[in-house]
Amino acid sequence: MDWYPLWNSLRIALISGVIVFFTGIAAAYYISRLNRVVKGILDVILTLPLVLPPTVVGYFLLLFLGNRRPLGMWFFEHLGVRLVMTWYSGVFAAAAVAFPLMYRTARGAFESFDETLAFAGQTLGLSGTYIFWRIRMPACRQGILAGAVLAFARALGEYGATSMLAGYTPGRTATISTTVYQLWRTDQGDLAFRWVMVNMAISAAVLLAVNLLEQKSRDKRRERTGSGELSLPGGEG
Repeated sequence: MDWYPLWNSLRIALISGVIVFFTGIAAAYYISRLNRVVKGILDVILTLPLVLPPTVVGYFLLLFLGNRRPLGMWFFEHLGVRLVMTWYSGVFAAAAVAFPLMYRTARGAFESFDETLAFAGQTLGLSGTYIFWRIRMPACRQGILAGAVLAFARALGEYGATSMLAGYTPGRTATISTTVYQLWRTDQGDLAFRWVMVNMAISAAVLLAVNLLEQKSRDKRRERTGSGELSLPGGEG
């Protein structure tokens, strides 16, 4: 059994997960502070990949990154880098479809944040960076964590956009999802089922780890509350 699809899927999911984690948080934070009209327009644009068929997302990516498109041609002619039909093409596809999940959950967390905590930090002379990372982010960590997990799981199981942008080449661009389809198409149902089980096991392990972390966080808060400590979002009491 060739394990390349597993390795390739994990690195694509991890790299795209890191990308959408930071870009999703940045977009959610700044957009949540805009007026309703601008926020609504940007919401529609950034959330479209969530409701569009993945193959349509892949089609739009090909319009920008294809070898005969200006951006794709520039990268190939000046840097010798192809943006399609390579393993890292899967990163572009996975990031595009996973970004809305990270963005929407992070934005919801930021909008539910009690701004009086930030105002209190400002009156104490704390910097905006300190307030963001030590007060706002810890207070919103549940939503941020949920978005990160959903984005990773979505990237791990991505097929439509990946098949259009990266294709299927054994040992080069194959992922678990594209391998399952190719095995099923070639009447290798037993092997395809094995890969389905591998994908389900990884997804279940990720969700279980998150649940354990959340339970641990809740237990710590109960311990602090029971001991009479004041639990601040910044982790200081």
